[in-house]
Amino acid sequence: MRIAQVAPLYERVPPLLYGGTERVVSYLTEELVRLGHEVTLFASGDSLTQARLVAPCPRALRLDPHCQDPLAPHVRMLGWVYQQAHAFDVIHCHTDYLGLPLSRSTSTPTVLTLHGRLDIPELAPLYEDYPDVPLVSISDAQRKPLPRANWLATVYHGLPPDLYKFHPSPERYLLFLGRVSPEKRPDSAIRVACAAGLPLRIAAKVDKADREYFETTIRPLLTHPLVEFLGEVTDAQKQELLGRALALLFPVDWPEPFGLVLIEALACGTPVIARRRGSVPEILQDGVTGILCETEAEMVAAVHRVAELDRRACRRAFEQRFTVTHMAQRYLQVYDAVCAMRKTHRFSVHLAPARGEVGPLSSDHALGKSGQPWSQEALSRSC
Repeated sequence: MRIAQVAPLYERVPPLLYGGTERVVSYLTEELVRLGHEVTLFASGDSLTQARLVAPCPRALRLDPHCQDPLAPHVRMLGWVYQQAHAFDVIHCHTDYLGLPLSRSTSTPTVLTLHGRLDIPELAPLYEDYPDVPLVSISDAQRKPLPRANWLATVYHGLPPDLYKFHPSPERYLLFLGRVSPEKRPDSAIRVACAAGLPLRIAAKVDKADREYFETTIRPLLTHPLVEFLGEVTDAQKQELLGRALALLFPVDWPEPFGLVLIEALACGTPVIARRRGSVPEILQDGVTGILCETEAEMVAAVHRVAELDRRACRRAFEQRFTVTHMAQRYLQVYDAVCAMRKTHRFSVHLAPARGEVGPLSSDHALGKSGQPWSQEALSRSC
C-alpha cells in the first residue's frame, strides 16, 4: 500500500527530546516500512526514517531559533501532500484540523488521527463541517467532547518491543516525566513524594507558555531536598529513569487523550500512580499495572503499597496491548476500511455520507456499514 504519513513539524521524527506525536509517527512509519508498505513521510528535514522523506523545513521548528512563523511551513507541507495525493492510496494526517479543507480536493481518502484534547468549544462545529473525513481517536475517552464526529476507530499508541528493557528491581525513588504545565500537575507530584518521604526526579520540559507557571508555582518547590529537577532528557536517560523508578507519578488533572509515558513505564515494568482522568482507566488496570487515585492523600498511600505490584505484569500488559505491531495492524485495518468505502461508493469527497453510515472501528474490532464486524476479506483487501 502507498501511504503518506504527515507529521507535525515542531519536532523531528523521532524527536531528540520531548515530542509524543512525532514519536508515535516515527514508530508507525518504520513499522509500516518493515511490513513492506511504500511510505512517504512528510516531516522536518532532520528526521530519521527508512521511508521516503519529504521536508518543507530543514529542521524541527520548536528548537529552531530562526523560526518566526511555525504555521507557514505546515501550510506549505500540506499543500505538497495534496498536490501529489494521486500518488498515494491513503493520506494519514497527524496535524489536527489543518488539512481538513484540502481533504476534499482529491479522491484519495484522508485518515485523521487526533492527538490532543478535544474539549475546546471551537472544535465541535469544525469537525461537523467535515463528516466525510474519517477520524481516529487515541482513546475512547478522548472522543467524549465530540460524540457526533465521524469516528472510525480508536487505535492505542504502540512502542517497539525492544525499545525499553524490563527492569525487575527498582530503586527507591519516584519519577515525574513529561511536561511542566498546570494540567500535568507536577506540583501534586512534588507534594506526594515529599509526604511519602521518597526522592522525586522530575524529567520534564518547560514550554514558553508554561514558563510563568514554572517560575511562580514549581520553582519554589524545587528547594526541597527530596526533589531533583533534571529538565528535558534524552531517550537513553529516559529509559534509565523509568526503568529504575519505584513508580511513575502521573497526577494529571485534565482529560488526558492517551499519555505515552504510561506505556513507556509499563514497557520497563514500572507501575504508575495516577489520577482517574481521560484515558488513564483505559490504559492502566487498577491494582495490577498501577494504582488509580483521586486525591493527593490517596496517592501518598499508594506510594507505600506500589512495591506490592508485580512488575512482570506491567511488562506483560505492554506486550499484549501496546506494541508497535498492534498499532500498525490496527491502522492497516483502518486504511483498508476507508479504501473499501471508496471502492463501494460509500465514501465521497463531494457528498458526505449520512450521519452514522460509517460505524466505529474500536480498538478491538472493525465495523462495517451495518454495524457488524467487517469480514476478514474486506479488512485484508488492498487499495
